[in-house]
Amino acid sequence: MSSLSRELVFLILQFLDEEKFKETVHKLEQESGFFFNMKYFEDQVQAGEWDEVERYLSGFTKVEDNRYSMKIFFEIRKQKYLEALDRDDRSKAVQILVNDLKVFASFNEDLFKEITQLLTLDNFRLNEQLSKYGDTKSARNIMLIELKKLIEANPLFRDKLTLPAFKASRLRTLINQSLNWQHQLCKNPRPNPDIKTLFTDHSCASSNGTRVPPPTNAPLAGPIPKPGVFPPLGGHALFQPVVSPPPSAIAGWMSSANPSMPHAAVAAASPALVQASSSAAFLKHPRTPPGGPGMEYQTADSEHLLKRLRAGQPDEVSFSGSTHLPNICSPDDLPKTVVRSLSQGSNVMSMDFHPLQQTVLLVGTNVGDISIWEVGSRERLALKAFKVWDISACSMPFQTTLVKDATISVNRCAWGPDGSILGVAFSKHIVQIYTYSPAGELRQHLEIDAHVGGVNDIAFAHPNKQLCIVTCGDDKTIKVWDAVAGRRQYTFEGHEAPVYSVCPHYKENIQFIFSTAIDGKIKAWLYDSLGSRVDYDAPGLWCTTMAYSADGTRLFSCGTSKEGESHLVEWNESEGAIKRTYSGFRKRSLGVVQFDTTRNRFLAAGDEFQIKFWDMDNTNILTYTDGDGGLPASPRLRFNKEGSLLAVTTSDNGIKVLANFDGQRMLRMLETRAFDGSRGGHSEAVNAKPAITGALGPIANVSASASHVVERTDRIPQPMSLGNLATGDSSRAADVKPRIVDTTDKIKSWKFADIADSSQLKTLKLPDPQQASKIVRLLYTNSGLAVLALASNAVHKLWKWQRNDRNPSGKSSATSVPQLWQPPHGALMSNDVSDAKPAEDSVACIALSKNDSYVMSASGGKVSLFNMMTFKVMTTFMPPPPAATYLAFHPQDNNIIAIGMEDSTIQIYNVRVDEVKTKLKGHQKRISGLAFSQSLNILVSSGADAQLCMWNIDGWEKKKSRPIQAPPGQPTPLVGETRVQFHNNQSHLLVVHESQIAVYDAQLECLRSWYPRDSLSAPISSAIYSCDGLLIFTGFCDGAVGIFDADSLSLRCRISPSAYISASSSGNSFPVVIAAHPSDPNQFALGMIDGTVHVMEPSDGETKWGGSTSQENGVLPSIPSSSGLNSQPSETPSR
Repeated sequence: MSSLSRELVFLILQFLDEEKFKETVHKLEQESGFFFNMKYFEDQVQAGEWDEVERYLSGFTKVEDNRYSMKIFFEIRKQKYLEALDRDDRSKAVQILVNDLKVFASFNEDLFKEITQLLTLDNFRLNEQLSKYGDTKSARNIMLIELKKLIEANPLFRDKLTLPAFKASRLRTLINQSLNWQHQLCKNPRPNPDIKTLFTDHSCASSNGTRVPPPTNAPLAGPIPKPGVFPPLGGHALFQPVVSPPPSAIAGWMSSANPSMPHAAVAAASPALVQASSSAAFLKHPRTPPGGPGMEYQTADSEHLLKRLRAGQPDEVSFSGSTHLPNICSPDDLPKTVVRSLSQGSNVMSMDFHPLQQTVLLVGTNVGDISIWEVGSRERLALKAFKVWDISACSMPFQTTLVKDATISVNRCAWGPDGSILGVAFSKHIVQIYTYSPAGELRQHLEIDAHVGGVNDIAFAHPNKQLCIVTCGDDKTIKVWDAVAGRRQYTFEGHEAPVYSVCPHYKENIQFIFSTAIDGKIKAWLYDSLGSRVDYDAPGLWCTTMAYSADGTRLFSCGTSKEGESHLVEWNESEGAIKRTYSGFRKRSLGVVQFDTTRNRFLAAGDEFQIKFWDMDNTNILTYTDGDGGLPASPRLRFNKEGSLLAVTTSDNGIKVLANFDGQRMLRMLETRAFDGSRGGHSEAVNAKPAITGALGPIANVSASASHVVERTDRIPQPMSLGNLATGDSSRAADVKPRIVDTTDKIKSWKFADIADSSQLKTLKLPDPQQASKIVRLLYTNSGLAVLALASNAVHKLWKWQRNDRNPSGKSSATSVPQLWQPPHGALMSNDVSDAKPAEDSVACIALSKNDSYVMSASGGKVSLFNMMTFKVMTTFMPPPPAATYLAFHPQDNNIIAIGMEDSTIQIYNVRVDEVKTKLKGHQKRISGLAFSQSLNILVSSGADAQLCMWNIDGWEKKKSRPIQAPPGQPTPLVGETRVQFHNNQSHLLVVHESQIAVYDAQLECLRSWYPRDSLSAPISSAIYSCDGLLIFTGFCDGAVGIFDADSLSLRCRISPSAYISASSSGNSFPVVIAAHPSDPNQFALGMIDGTVHVMEPSDGETKWGGSTSQENGVLPSIPSSSGLNSQPSETPSR
């Protein structure tokens, strides 16, 4: 059957399911053999419909097909036999034994005899192996678990456990399009055509021979949109999942994405789309824009989406993972300018940038050394020469190998997901795992004798939400190790040659590993013992590495054949086939070509003494660079997380670091900080390691005196990713030697920066000719190009910065005045308001989509969904009461929204199907804050009751709740609005209340807190982390702004109201809300009670807030800071 015919069957299956022809659906599934409906299969097994179970199975496999099939049928028939015995129906049991089970006697005669002997027992539970057999229902459920594993492992079911992803009512849509074409071809088209049949082509009859004017609201789907007039709808997809890929994404590679998903769930059809029962139902979704002729469809797809949404039918919000939006690429975005040259001293074999600290580079060499470089300062933070930590614990083959030949090389080194741990794979037997602190300290953690021969690759993964180490080696195996204790958890065997690389990944909570061997075989493994799910050939049939794009949606591989032919390809995961092959390699590459991906946009590979770049959507080379010369034939390379830096190996045992504009700016800022530190004239002790705590280097200035030493000793965190490792102790700071100077006087003279005049900072009041109204919500767009405010009168305001000579990047700035954007139609973007309560008295909430195209907002009335490009309302939902008071997108699926309500509940709402999935109850007053932690898989909520609640986002059960701690001397319990925000490490939580800012851990235990006092004694109005997690910007009700160190909550800088509020301003204005810039850690915006918005940055003479001054509030435990808000560390390293 052709692929189109196969797709037609899927469309018919969807149609039948939508029309509730359930028996026909399953009959077609069985007869076609294209889709195995695991949910239907489970239902039949649990109901004991054994004849239907085997009939349905027969469409996909037979008993004798393979060992998996044999085991499936045996388990079913054995269960049927035991149930007959349990009912004491001996005659039925004998019939099953003779007719159904005897077929297995030829394969295992002893087993058949044992089953037969059960007939002689009064109760078959007297058999030792069946002594734990419970009731019928529990036995069926236990058997089902085994059956599902067998079906998923059975190659005959591959590609058949998930439906392809396509929109709801797709067959109707195609028929509508056909009718529209037919209507356009009519010689006399009528405005309201009467469609009476689908059996013949449509034609409008002419009544008087004259042409009728075009239809204004024809009940047809609308003609096909004119090409090139309106951008594809996918370019502004409403709620595309960010972490969770579509169900079909790995269907072709392994058969376990979600086998129980029914047709309707896959198609995402809303109830309104499945109720039509006649041919007229095809015409119920007009796509003609009102008031426009049927021929003019410049925005047909978008208008179709709008109509569906307004009708509560957001079926077109879901998009297939098989297509990718075209990237708008510029070669200028690539790092091609050489900004650093580092001398390693030996041949570099592997590199990896820290996932959070953008300028920290891990390097492994051919003599077994590993180094950690701070690229910005050109400083080597750590150097570890190879040695075996405990030779007595190593295997005899490894000890023998070392005696014969002591030379050893690093094959691969890689950071763990949060950068608190790193792994090194060596060319002989072992891997070594270190823990790493932001102060640059490495501590031995695990040494594992992992493989016989070389360990060729190492990576980190999170199966079962536990950090694990994945290795592969010359012994043809892949192994998975517990990252805390080093225990082996899985061994995957099946390759027939040494395994060259591993690529752990996940899709839709399905964790899996791709592996490649030097015979060119690609295999995929789930974390079980059922063997490989995939067996494909990689181009070149030799050394190949695989890597996903940063967002996890696109899979690439790069490899070189023994003859030197290199291949860089993108894979179509739905089919397990090559989607595109990139051209531009030397015909005979010298060495194995290495590659990397960045920004979901670019590919880079080292070939022909150059670095070659590709746009992911174009097979031709985009550009290339030789890095000013000195590169080897096939240089190794590695991007940093943000794609602003690229490390490249050189032929003289060194490393060159290339940067784009953002990377150069980042390094210049780092140099400026180093220069500011050197002006103090005090030198560090030789072995005092710099406290590298963020993307732009150390927080504290190196000119600091003894107080700085105290802060540094306390800046040693416990590793975040190793659950029960020992916490850091004070002895770890022994390397930091205090400087012997006039420390007492220095400590007394230390004081936070107090900014009282506008000349001491850069501040900009955003232009606003409209009537002022209190700013209640404020945020930057994710691109950093605009600021969006929501006022108390329910009106949104958007300020956009333009590119100009003073602002070449076009990003928000306090030195360049933006424009207040006005829609062409003149209508402001205003929320629905409640008749029962004025907007000014209502609690407002707002949330922005990841691509800045849509904003969801409420001001006491219904929740509104706006298109940010047009300012038009797309749909409204959730009418009060109760009103929505806080909005937060699910981190893994932007179709799921957590909505805090005025009645103290939290509603988990699915936008696609317009349905509240569940309601969470745990607070006593309205919800005022929601924060997701993807790594911990939790939602933390806060309310006006000053309570914190923790919810598991898998089943939405409440894990813990507690009130926030009251300041000393204040009555308990506290009340009042409480906000929460997770730190970049996803483990620590900022809690904001008028009485305090506090940092809590993942168990809701308070680690440290700060209470208003001294020069900042007014109640707190708002607070937020800076984008790199190093600072906390805090607003006060007297107009002051405090900037705190996020680790210690020490005050770094105080901004007086006089520094930014004009003396002519009436009344006491203060910031109601603060927003942090998404990429500039020192820029923030204030939304004021008088309706103004101010953007603030440090002065030109300072690169950061507070300069070289600080104020300690005591010695407190520190939190490892990270850069890149909501960063998603890559789990797909490339060799």
